[in-house]
Amino acid sequence: MPRKPQPAPLDGALIIDKPQGRTSHDVVDAARRILGFRQIGHLGTLDPLATGVLVLLLGRATRLAQFYAGRRKRYTSTFRFGFATDTYDADGTAQGPDTAPALDRAEIERLAAARVGLFPQMPPPYSAKKIHGRPAHELARKKKPVDLKAVDIEVYDFRVDEVAGTLAKFSIECAAGAYIRSLAHDMGAALGCGAHLAEIIRTVVGEFTLDQAAKLEDIARAAAEGNLAQYVIPIERLLPELPSAIVPPLVEQRVRHGSKFTVQLAQIQPGRVSVAQGATAELNSGEWKPARLRVFSQQDRLIAIAEAVVPRTYQPVVVLEAEA
Repeated sequence: MPRKPQPAPLDGALIIDKPQGRTSHDVVDAARRILGFRQIGHLGTLDPLATGVLVLLLGRATRLAQFYAGRRKRYTSTFRFGFATDTYDADGTAQGPDTAPALDRAEIERLAAARVGLFPQMPPPYSAKKIHGRPAHELARKKKPVDLKAVDIEVYDFRVDEVAGTLAKFSIECAAGAYIRSLAHDMGAALGCGAHLAEIIRTVVGEFTLDQAAKLEDIARAAAEGNLAQYVIPIERLLPELPSAIVPPLVEQRVRHGSKFTVQLAQIQPGRVSVAQGATAELNSGEWKPARLRVFSQQDRLIAIAEAVVPRTYQPVVVLEAEA
């Protein structure tokens, strides 16, 4: 009889300040080595060029990733005007000579303002977008045709922070799925001089901010000293915007079996989220989401996330602690 896999020793979120030059998968692999278990995933890929907030989910918290799919993101970025690259960023090959244009701040601000709202965006050819099951970047590297289609994205804030020489710095808040590299490329095309993403820092993913992030070396030091828990946001504190209910043992048993259950209105506590300095104006993108509930045992353990079926009746969609 196969042995039951051992649960991960930590359940929660770990906010990493991703170093430049490493992929998101590299960071996950490093965290697995440091923490000593494999049940680790991340919320939203960052390109190797990018630094900043990379949210890792640990243990049972990996099962909550689906509820974070719509989180808004905030970036500070620098676009360099004068030439485009094949990857749309500074890691790519220049697609022409550097024209070193003299930038007009008013024109840059006009172009940025025109890109606030919902609009179609063409993903970069060097991206993880799938074409017949294969990532686009694999085809691009082999110089094969990359037939991508524009995808609707939403930008909520696109502010010009500084214009100096051929560089323009921006603060951008957008929905999941937007490519900042494509914003740079398209702005350069609009000006007729080409542009690419020179630098990018992700400062916020929903409620997770750069101020909360730790470097991998800090995590390794804490793990060696037995102080890793200081960096982990416990699973019970995740998804704070969802209302919650503590259920009695008989209802808890139904929840653990994945059965529908009923709660009284008086049992439901409203969700809350305190917005950190510089965080996104709202947590999620604008799409509709069903009414969801965090379900806790009387021991204050998060046991499930449920969705409303009818008023006061819920169906578990993720059971974190099933009946043994």
